[in-house]
Amino acid sequence: MPIVSNALSLIRAPLAFVFLQQDPFLRMVAVFLAMLTDSIDGYIARKTHSTSLFGAIIDPLMDKFFVYFALLVFLQENALPLWACLAMVSRDFFLIAHGAYLHYSNKWKTYKFQSVRFGKITTALQFLVLGGLTLGYTFPQGLYMIFIVFGIFAFMELLAISVKASTST
Repeated sequence: MPIVSNALSLIRAPLAFVFLQQDPFLRMVAVFLAMLTDSIDGYIARKTHSTSLFGAIIDPLMDKFFVYFALLVFLQENALPLWACLAMVSRDFFLIAHGAYLHYSNKWKTYKFQSVRFGKITTALQFLVLGGLTLGYTFPQGLYMIFIVFGIFAFMELLAISVKASTST
């Protein structure tokens, strides 16, 4: 049964290409479907006891693909400045820093990958902002700074998980 949950994750890739159309209605449908599939793919996998390493990797990867693709389109259309795009994806810079920490502390192979609260919140906020941008809404600069703060919090959550795992073994 992991096929259903993984298919829901994978559908976000073609949904991202809808942003090549400048039709706000189609873009909003894509954002809504991306949010919907993101919210139910993991739920279905857990309920059907069909979670997998592939699913744990592909779900956030498809989230990132969708968000990055849409942001690149908005950047190309001058609907969003580069600094705001970078702020929206700043959590991923913190994920890279956590990966470097795991690598250099030799914890990579024993680390159990899992989602963290602020990572989920960031993804949901990214989808909401993409929806707002699709509708032509201009967000205040402070909103984009929240992404950086959430990225720091996600990094702290990941470090806490890493430290807890290394002290319990």
